[in-house]
Amino acid sequence: MEKEPIGKLISFISRQNQKNVAKLLKPYDIGGGGQHSFLKAIYSHPGINQDQLTTDLKFDKATTARSVKQLEDAGYIMRKVDERDRRSFQLFPTKKGMNFFPTLQHILESNNKKLVSCLTDEEEDQLIVLLKKLIFDGESKESTRNK
Repeated sequence: MEKEPIGKLISFISRQNQKNVAKLLKPYDIGGGGQHSFLKAIYSHPGINQDQLTTDLKFDKATTARSVKQLEDAGYIMRKVDERDRRSFQLFPTKKGMNFFPTLQHILESNNKKLVSCLTDEEEDQLIVLLKKLIFDGESKESTRNK
């Protein structure tokens, strides 16, 4: 029996998950493309700049800029000029953004539970360990190539 390509399976799950999350967040003016990931990172690291977001979340600069602009336009975040580097902007959640945080957490947690609802707790734990192993291995191979 021929094995299914793992990358294809992971990609399919990711696309389905992103569609579901985008649909759940649409009423809040948060679009797809991982905007929720940017918002969570800004909650976790108030004052982070766009370059650091790009690096941390492993998106390209254009996607980061687009997502930051959309979150700012929707009133969830604000930009302030970085006093240490006037060419850079620090990103902070607004009051609206902070008030939305519990809702965002609930939406993402509920979606995650739905995503793994067919797995036992042990299978879910095992899946997490295996996916992290693939991520770590891919990152270590990438850093070796970049040296």
